[in-house]
Amino acid sequence: MNTISKARLLQNRRWRIRKKVAGTAARPRLAVRFSSKHAYAQAINDDAGATLVFLSSLDPEMRKQKLKANIASAKTLGAAFAAKARAAGIESVVFDRAGAPYHGKVKQFADAAREGGLKF
Repeated sequence: MNTISKARLLQNRRWRIRKKVAGTAARPRLAVRFSSKHAYAQAINDDAGATLVFLSSLDPEMRKQKLKANIASAKTLGAAFAAKARAAGIESVVFDRAGAPYHGKVKQFADAAREGGLKF
């Protein structure tokens, strides 16, 4: 029986999304990724191949809050990322969910980032 692994299916979803989503200097790509323990978010200018803003649950100020990869932490991280991005002059982004379904942690992160002032 020829089965495709879950990792391969996830990679195919990532590629399918990335064909349509690209970040520019005016509108960087907001890539969000949740591992089993931590959450990561970054604003990326794909034209220049540069990360403009990065925030994760491993950063010292986020570690003090003991954030994990859950819905409550996703809200906190989304709001903190929006504040950091706005401080860097980023107001509008395109959202890259990295193959994850748009519900739960990913949706809460996106909603908190929107409430923090990011437009996407």
